[in-house]
Amino acid sequence: MLTSLQVAVGGYLVGLVIGILGASAKLYGGPVLRDLATVYTTLIRAVPELVLIVLLFYAGTDAVNQLLRLFDAGPVDINGMVAGIVVIGIVQGGYTTEVLRGAILAVPRGHFDAARAYGFTGRQTMRRITLPAMLPHALPGLANLWLIATKDTALLAVVGFTELTLATRQAAGVTKEYFLFFSAAGLLYLAVTLVSTYGIHLVERRARRGLVR
Repeated sequence: MLTSLQVAVGGYLVGLVIGILGASAKLYGGPVLRDLATVYTTLIRAVPELVLIVLLFYAGTDAVNQLLRLFDAGPVDINGMVAGIVVIGIVQGGYTTEVLRGAILAVPRGHFDAARAYGFTGRQTMRRITLPAMLPHALPGLANLWLIATKDTALLAVVGFTELTLATRQAAGVTKEYFLFFSAAGLLYLAVTLVSTYGIHLVERRARRGLVR
């Protein structure tokens, strides 16, 4: 479970960084950046996550080794956890981009006009206007993506990464106690979801201070 949570946290943070860059490209970038971001989010949301994970895990590792050969460097064996974090992050990034883009668009235009009237720089506007105003709109989507990330780690079992699901399957296969081990795994996932839901509720309540219910 600890390994699964490490991959989920790492992948979620990578996806958040990609989402910030993707949303910025779609909203404030030039035609090329907007088109690239649109192609990325379309592909991520169109292809099943299992297919993406298998493709990115194997094709990504091969691409790195092919690149190293161009510089006369030997092939490397990429750490499974690092590869899992990157793969989950890339998948999460496509959805995070749209969540953040929608949250920014939900901020009333008058807020940005007022910031310009007061002479705010772009950085000041982002820090004091955009981020506080978009957060309540983004939190429900970001919370769902976190819960999805915790369960998407189970898909890494198909590429041989030992997380909770693969360890459960191996233990059940050896002992033939399938109901016992998979029930225990299900309870662990449920516990993570309940704790996450409580934490998300506290964050949402704090972010929505002063807003009309």
